[in-house]
Amino acid sequence: MTTRVEHGRDRGQAFPIYVVMVAGLLFAALAFFVIGQAAVTRSDAQGAADAAALAAAREARDHLVPGVVLVDLRPGDWEDILNGKLFYTAGACTEAMNFAERNGAKATCDPSPLSFSVAVQTDGTVGKSVIPGTETMHGTANATAVIEPRCHLVQPLPADGAAQPGPIKIACKGGKEVTFDPSKPDPWRTLGRSLFDVRLTD
Repeated sequence: MTTRVEHGRDRGQAFPIYVVMVAGLLFAALAFFVIGQAAVTRSDAQGAADAAALAAAREARDHLVPGVVLVDLRPGDWEDILNGKLFYTAGACTEAMNFAERNGAKATCDPSPLSFSVAVQTDGTVGKSVIPGTETMHGTANATAVIEPRCHLVQPLPADGAAQPGPIKIACKGGKEVTFDPSKPDPWRTLGRSLFDVRLTD
């Protein structure tokens, strides 16, 4: 009879320990879920930052400074173009911010002629959870995109002060050659995409 009472007492003492263990496991599971949600929010921020930085660089690459007339360019001007010195960057950061907004985020942008650094914060948060403060935790990320010149002139140029006559031959990486006639120009956007790469930096 005494043995039965002791066994019952042992079971009674073990039950609170069991409850604590189950509660701990449940909390751990919820915590791992929150970590997963935070990772998703961070990934969303990084995707928005990458896309916004690329959008800024592409916007700049696709536009030369106002007033540039290709048929009137001198040799030095062409060197400046192929080195990326005549891009119109004024609208690039606006494009980055608009792109981030379309991806559910807000962006700030730091421009330069060939590089655009973007910092992003998501509009959404991790959400309420067992971990305090996650309801106000936004995803943040940074990205930088660069415009990379990939071509150079391959034919002799006339002396400075003389207009460039006839088609211009340009050699690019990978053995590609571009022939461009300034007197019958394609849209700069089409030409620019052949002369420059846009990519994210590491």
